Amino acid sequence: MLIGLPILIALGTIGWGYAEAVRTPVVRHGMIALPRWPVGAPPLKVALLSDIHVAGPDMSPARLARIVAQVNGERPDLVLIAGDLVSDKRGATRRYGVAESVAPLRGLRARLGVVAVLGNHDHWRDTQAFHRALRGIGITVLANDAARRGPITIAGIDDHYSHHADVGATMRAVRALGGPVIALSHSPDVAPALPAAVPLFAGHTHCGQIRLPLVGRPATMSRYGERYACGLIREGERTVLVGAGLGTSVVPLRIGVPPDFWVVTVGKRSEAAGPTTM
Repeated sequence: MLIGLPILIALGTIGWGYAEAVRTPVVRHGMIALPRWPVGAPPLKVALLSDIHVAGPDMSPARLARIVAQVNGERPDLVLIAGDLVSDKRGATRRYGVAESVAPLRGLRARLGVVAVLGNHDHWRDTQAFHRALRGIGITVLANDAARRGPITIAGIDDHYSHHADVGATMRAVRALGGPVIALSHSPDVAPALPAAVPLFAGHTHCGQIRLPLVGRPATMSRYGERYACGLIREGERTVLVGAGLGTSVVPLRIGVPPDFWVVTVGKRSEAAGPTTM
């Protein structure tokens, strides 16, 4: 009986963690003010998706299609995807091809479109294949470049974790377009290299993916530890938004950290909200 109890506890924890991993994502809301917001322009609803990690058993293309429908239900004006579209974790029960993995994203509906950057897993799999597949379904992919969408300019910084980021080149592209700026990158670790007034939308940390009572997050995959681990973080003029992600890495489990995506109202400075973290 004493031998069986630890096994039962372990099995129960695994079952709980898997159920948490495949649950319907939590929708989190926040507000971010941008300087130089155009006079008379209404605020925008910007959805941030990150760390989709298509792979069996927890994130099939069919599950991703259901999440796409959930995102559409929020009626965002713009959708940003912060990389890691697939996962090649050792424990995966099925590995999906690039085109099959991203195909459900074709269903995203936003009047200003969908903009993405790649993550480390995407670069490790096949950088050019992801560029082709995403562009083929109408998604703009930025790699140290910028794009204008409505009143805002999106600074798309390539992945820092896999050494593809070039903040200088990205900001030069931003200056050529002008307007209020939002930065999008896979890892939040590029934040200190950005001008403080440019908010960063990111993922990569999974908010730890596992957060234990009394212990907290065993890992964040960030050189800054808890500083940019999770949520809507404000440091003076600097704002960093880090999503928990939709899929999983390493193991198909989440404990204390449900999958999520953010819907952020972006507008003039008077609409700014107070500090919010998770």
